[in-house]
Amino acid sequence: QVQLVESGGGLVQAGGSLRLSCAASGRTFSRSIMAWFRQAPGKEREFVATIDLISDATYYNDSVKGRFTMSRDNAKNTVFLQMNSVKPEDTAVYYCAADPRGSLNDLHAYAYWGQGTQVTVSS
Repeated sequence: QVQLVESGGGLVQAGGSLRLSCAASGRTFSRSIMAWFRQAPGKEREFVATIDLISDATYYNDSVKGRFTMSRDNAKNTVFLQMNSVKPEDTAVYYCAADPRGSLNDLHAYAYWGQGTQVTVSS
C-alpha cells in the first residue's frame, strides 16, 4: 500500500512560479520512479515529468521542458515540481503518480495516484 499526497497548488500569475510537492508513504515501490501528470477540464490526463528516485534522472514532456524542474529530497520520500515561467495553458489539476509498470509517460502504467492539487494560472 502506497499513499501519495500533493500540495502547493494555487493561483499564480502568468510568468510566475509555483512549487508543488508530493509526499509518499507506505511500502517501498517495485520501481523507484515517480511522476507528475496534469488534467485540464474536458481534457485527457497528460504526462508532465518523471524522476528516478535512485539516479535522479529526469524526463520531461516537451511542453514543459526548460520551464519545469522535477526533483527529490534527500530522504527520497518526497518529490517536487518547480514550475517557472508558467502559462495559462498550464492551468490544470496536477497529480502525483508512482511505480509505473510500463512506459513512464503512460498514465495507465502507474499503480498509485494522489488526489491532485489545482494550479490556476491567470493572464
